[in-house]
Amino acid sequence: MGKNTLKKEIGLLAASAVVIGMVIGSGVFFKPTAIYTATGAPGLGMIAWIIGGLITIAGGLTAAEVAAAIPKTGGMIVWLEETYGEVWGFLLGWVETVISFPANIAALGIIFATQAVSLLGLGDEMLIIIAIISIIFLIVMNCLGAKVGGNIQTVFTIGKMVPILAIIVFGFINGNGGVVRLFPVSVATHPIATSLGSALLATMFAYDGWIHVGNIAGELKNPKKDLPKAIIGGLLFVMAAYILINMAYLFVLPASALAATKTPATDVATLLFGAAGGKVITVGILVSIFGTLNGNILTGMRVPYALALENKLPGSKWLSKLTPKTSTPINSGILIGVIAIVMTLSGNFNQLTDLLVFVLWIFYVMTFIAVMVLRKKKPDLIRPYKVPLYPVIPIIAIVGGLYIIINTMFTQPLNAGLGLVVTAIGLPIYYMRKNKTAK
Repeated sequence: MGKNTLKKEIGLLAASAVVIGMVIGSGVFFKPTAIYTATGAPGLGMIAWIIGGLITIAGGLTAAEVAAAIPKTGGMIVWLEETYGEVWGFLLGWVETVISFPANIAALGIIFATQAVSLLGLGDEMLIIIAIISIIFLIVMNCLGAKVGGNIQTVFTIGKMVPILAIIVFGFINGNGGVVRLFPVSVATHPIATSLGSALLATMFAYDGWIHVGNIAGELKNPKKDLPKAIIGGLLFVMAAYILINMAYLFVLPASALAATKTPATDVATLLFGAAGGKVITVGILVSIFGTLNGNILTGMRVPYALALENKLPGSKWLSKLTPKTSTPINSGILIGVIAIVMTLSGNFNQLTDLLVFVLWIFYVMTFIAVMVLRKKKPDLIRPYKVPLYPVIPIIAIVGGLYIIINTMFTQPLNAGLGLVVTAIGLPIYYMRKNKTAK
């Protein structure tokens, strides 16, 4: 094994935990507020969760074919390069390295610190300190090896399910609302088309993150079999958990109450378990966010490493180095961590994340279309897994993704334009590095 070769030591369980852990974070606890504010009715909110899950699963079923056929470290970057050319893979890697992953890490660090400060009764001056410490700690842990990062992900993914399962079970048993709380489907003051669109966007944020498991494909023991299983199995589990916990929420509180609070899960838990229930859920939220933060670091640090291996980034020789004993891209982890910490200090991570949503969904749709392109372009490519009901499932994923893109263009034209500008900045860097390598 060469010094720049990643170790294949991640199994199906850890890969599935990455999918579940990357998706289930703060969204399951906080997104009900936005969804029921948008819909004004419980039924339409539940429909949004279901449709969002179906679009995500269609995307997972579709992307899994490309992932199994091209099981290389870098995930979507490599898939786009194989399909459309290396410039598209670079642009995605550029966006993920400079803004997407660092912004997510910074945001999760701040949310984690906010919950910790609230639970421990600390002053707000500790918020940034705790956020930075949590980020540095997990970067150090992941630099000890993919196995360590994978084990952390597995443990915290299991741990985050405890409060979710508690709310589901006791919500169904002790909730006073009953099934009637799922009705009405809509209200006159909230037009179905626009309300469902806004709610669907919120659910898609909650479902996001699963595709990044492809970044560790090169470290899976059996990527061709385990990668599609991890994606599909993980997403089915997430969708079931989201639908059940939202039903439990509605059995305890009406949609109007969920829309009026910033902490729907804590409010529900307080009613179910008493005053101590709020603190229990706060601990559960901490566990959930910590696991998601770890998943973003585990997968994010592989992105600049994959680009550096091909000498596509300034400082590629340094970024492509691995630790001698654990074969971990430590320098790439440091880069991601430093950018994340700067974003944490600046306080602009939420705006940066919003800017990139539009652009990232363009790459998602391109990945879904890649299944069709590769079937024509490379019919002899070995495909251990093929998307079922082709081409229906890919079309569902593509249409769902296009809806998000078009909706953002109309509702947030400034953010969409700024996102494209940030992405375009990567073009001169790509061509400069390409010319330098050619010479």
